[in-house]
Amino acid sequence: MGGCGWRWREEHLVLLPDRAIWREASRDLLVADLHLGKAEVFQAFGIPLPSDEDRGTLSRLAQVCSSCKPERVIILGDLIHGRQGLTARLLHDLATLPEQLGAQIILVGGNHDRDLRLPVLPRNPSFRLGSLWLSHEPERGPDSANLLNLCGHIHPATTLRQGADRLRLPCFAYDELEQRMLIPAFGELTGGHDCGHRYRKWLVAEGAIVPWLTPEPQKGKRRHAR
Repeated sequence: MGGCGWRWREEHLVLLPDRAIWREASRDLLVADLHLGKAEVFQAFGIPLPSDEDRGTLSRLAQVCSSCKPERVIILGDLIHGRQGLTARLLHDLATLPEQLGAQIILVGGNHDRDLRLPVLPRNPSFRLGSLWLSHEPERGPDSANLLNLCGHIHPATTLRQGADRLRLPCFAYDELEQRMLIPAFGELTGGHDCGHRYRKWLVAEGAIVPWLTPEPQKGKRRHAR
């Protein structure tokens, strides 16, 4: 299965190069921000984009499930990008998704799919799993629980710089102060938000997880990756 193991108190998680998190204790696979149907939403507004991106996203998800065989796939929001993307083909794919993945699917409602009615995949509120608080947008769990927030929404990425060269890569990003781990967007047709210096990061690059510490910028000097 590959990936990089990471422990937060009693929680042991594996950060996967497929932009997912594996929790062995409950055999849960956690992903966020698939944004299925995004190309069709853009097409509805006159922006020509190919319509095969969902095939790649769903195929990768099936491959990850085939490798780690989860009992549940927990999607932390934005499974669907918008109402215009709910084509007949996508509705069929969603109806058969548990069978395709061989796992129960739990969908936490996101800001893009919050108002959509998906009878085959009902939306759930944020919830607790062990010492984790699972949400779409960054949230604090119950004040007295002292939980690690796992969430999506941000699409975290890191920009590497060397001279005039720039390379942006998706990443997992941990904020120690907020006790929060951001999960990179799983979907093929998604952008990324540079999450800055406050996070400890694990880059997703060439099918591998690369631990990365971004050096703090120094006054009067340009910052370069090392």
